[in-house]
Amino acid sequence: MIICGLKLTHDGAVALLDNDSLVFSVEMEKIDNNPRYSEIADFQVVERTLKDFGYKPEDVDQWAVDGWDGCEAGYTSLTLREGKPETLRLAPYHENDSVTSILRPGWQGVFQTESGSISYHSYVHLAGHLASAYCTSPFARNNESSFALVWDGGCFPRLYYVDPQQGVENGGYVFPLIGHAYAICTSYFGPYRREEKPSLQEDLSVAGKLMAYVALGNPVDEVIEVLREEFTRYFESDTSEAVHYRNSLGGWGTRAEEPYVHAFYRSVATRLGQKHFTDEDVLASIHQFFEELLVERVAAKVRQWKGEGPWNLCFVGGCALNIKWNSALRSHPIFRSVWVPPFPNDSGSAIGAACAHLMATDGIGPLAWHARLGPDIKPSEPLPGWAGTRCSPAELGQVLHETGEPVVVVHDRAELGPRALGRRSILAAATDAAMKDRLNTVKGREYYRPVAPVCLVEHAPEIFSPGTPDPLMLFDHTIRSPWAERIPAIVHLDGTARLQTVGEEDDPTLRAVLSEYHRLSGIPVLCNTSANFNGRGFFPDAVSAMKWGKVSRVWSEGVLYLLQESVRD
Repeated sequence: MIICGLKLTHDGAVALLDNDSLVFSVEMEKIDNNPRYSEIADFQVVERTLKDFGYKPEDVDQWAVDGWDGCEAGYTSLTLREGKPETLRLAPYHENDSVTSILRPGWQGVFQTESGSISYHSYVHLAGHLASAYCTSPFARNNESSFALVWDGGCFPRLYYVDPQQGVENGGYVFPLIGHAYAICTSYFGPYRREEKPSLQEDLSVAGKLMAYVALGNPVDEVIEVLREEFTRYFESDTSEAVHYRNSLGGWGTRAEEPYVHAFYRSVATRLGQKHFTDEDVLASIHQFFEELLVERVAAKVRQWKGEGPWNLCFVGGCALNIKWNSALRSHPIFRSVWVPPFPNDSGSAIGAACAHLMATDGIGPLAWHARLGPDIKPSEPLPGWAGTRCSPAELGQVLHETGEPVVVVHDRAELGPRALGRRSILAAATDAAMKDRLNTVKGREYYRPVAPVCLVEHAPEIFSPGTPDPLMLFDHTIRSPWAERIPAIVHLDGTARLQTVGEEDDPTLRAVLSEYHRLSGIPVLCNTSANFNGRGFFPDAVSAMKWGKVSRVWSEGVLYLLQESVRD
């Protein structure tokens, strides 16, 4: 059975399953240097994406569409025939009185295209998150049960229990706070303070910056206590406002909860106004408050619901991009193992919609997949002024060692999700602290933003703590001494790093680059940051990197392109 999963709204994507194998997932932002979070507004995009992989709409047996905002139903506009947009009904954000099971379709409909009618099943938005996380997890592969924690920007953190034989149990929300609350705090503290209400894109952008910025401060117990008191007052008390917030709004993805969150932060800011805490310390305290709240409440709910464990846990949703929260959950003794997919945000929702339909029709089981099943590289000719020479992966490792210059790598099929893992990356030596500043400058990023390390998996334990295999760059590690002095470019302000390990099965090409660099330099680590225009998805081809022109070396499909001196000058 061939299932096509569609994410039509924010972070639009098309994914295709052939039985229990993922053939591809293409996010709209990774096509033609599209803006981040691009939607699918025209069905022709779906047809073109299928065609790129040798499929047609009529080859698809089942269509599964991700749900979206709204208590009773979600809606989106999609151009289907003769260039005319039509309104498509979708399942809601999460379960409700009508859609009582997360694996029950929230809506079944038909839409007409130029080539015929298409019947589709739409699943609640959180079903896609849950299904994408569990089906890609090692727990599914080993036929093990697992908790699934789903915390997206628009919902309260919700806990489920997935048993391959018994199905999915819904444990309800863990605490009543939407994920966007993390970014909203920057409206009141720090360098992103603003009077007007930010857009969704601004919230999502600032959340990633905040994760880095908090390293400039230190958590303060008094601030955390104020946050606890105001959190109880605004969200968990028995006042009519708090009860209405929990019961009537409830994290439906509509952003109706945001005025309550703003009121909470205004009250916190008022109470802290006379205390003379720095914004850096306040934001570090807010980050710590969220982390403690998440870990303590999830552990308590798990213990009350199923017992002491230890248990498996899948963590998914936009909040699972927070590597410090991921690591805090992983270190809690109630969890045996914690899995975060490489696409925890909505970039994995097309995969999730298809997996939800697979689970609903064929039962709960594993998906055969790989982290590098995104769009293939587009062939392109070098721009005038760029000269190309053959260069093997090992020779690229030599170039990185001998020149000390960064190289844009655009190679083979792109990574799934938002993290560049060596296929759409800028690689550079990590031995000079100035490299971090240089990479941040060419990418237009703030000075406090970290650059991630990529490391040969067998050497990670000697350099990082814990140094466990983490091929997807989704957990926090501390750099051991004296390695912090040897590879300063990848050391964050708090002494940590978002580690990516590389084994032979992860990416043989990237491993060959690292292995040769290690042989020559004695250092099994390189800098790795994403290759893209600011605010856009990964470069889809080598010529995009040349047009960007901030780095004078581009490696693609075994060719190293060098910007000539005459053009550079």
